[in-house]
Amino acid sequence: MMQHKTVQAMLAMAAALLLAGCAATPPEHFYSLSNGMGVPVPAAAPAGYYIELPAVAVPQQVARYQMVVSTEAGRIDLLEHERWSAMPASEIGQALSLAITGELGTVDVFRTPTTDGAPVYRISTNVQRFESAPGRYALIDAVWSVRLVGSSKVLTCRSVANEPVSGGYDALVAGHRRAVTRIAADISKAVRGLASGSNAGC
Repeated sequence: MMQHKTVQAMLAMAAALLLAGCAATPPEHFYSLSNGMGVPVPAAAPAGYYIELPAVAVPQQVARYQMVVSTEAGRIDLLEHERWSAMPASEIGQALSLAITGELGTVDVFRTPTTDGAPVYRISTNVQRFESAPGRYALIDAVWSVRLVGSSKVLTCRSVANEPVSGGYDALVAGHRRAVTRIAADISKAVRGLASGSNAGC
């Protein structure tokens, strides 16, 4: 009988420890660059052309769902409970697409056939740096190019958006949204210049 009570007590203790462990596990938080991002209202008149934004390239060290942050000591931390809702390349690509199409009043026709013969401007984006420093800054350094599909002429530029941020991961993500918006404005300006036939530059 005593042995039976001892086994019961051990099982109860194990269950209590398991529940305590579950309760101590912090919840996961998911963040998106495109959700809640302020997108410009499209122009009243259609642009008369489309854009095409293929997959964005990002550095390998940040190509993961977990948020990768830099500390003041120069250390890189991988946050298991602070995660992107999609891979950073997809997050940046979708946010850029929304911002650019909103700015230009057009649509992104990547992997979508067009039948009316309207010009299509292909935008290729290679993110060189995607840095997250909570309480300090959110930085996106991107090399991008714009080319009219069917033409050999390419405009290649670089945009560096470094946004100061306050503490907390919500503020950090908001800083990255602002950085995306700044880069999208640079790209939109280039597309608009090419479409108008002017000497578009960076």
